Amino acid sequence: MEKNCLFCRIISGQAPAEFVYKNDVVVVFKDIYPKAPVHLLIVPKKHIRSINELSETDREIVSEMILTAKEIAKKNLISTTGYKLFFNVERGGGQEIFHLHLHLIGGWI
Repeated sequence: MEKNCLFCRIISGQAPAEFVYKNDVVVVFKDIYPKAPVHLLIVPKKHIRSINELSETDREIVSEMILTAKEIAKKNLISTTGYKLFFNVERGGGQEIFHLHLHLIGGWI
């Protein structure tokens, strides 16, 4: 855990979030500035600064993030109408919180 990382503080319960899912590897919570009717963040419990900091040992974490997004989309009834998954990488790519996270957005239909 990085003490100045907002997502690490959320994961540890030191900062608030509206969780929709948790397991041993990831947590999922609502984005506080949603860009769609469904806008959730899939965040690994392990602090990884960004895609650029991934190592070979993190393959299972990224796989878990994507498979969790698929299941959460289904539970939110957007799997058949469609949704977007994306990572923002570094400041120039729109990353604002420097803890790896996957956006799941959809629900316009």
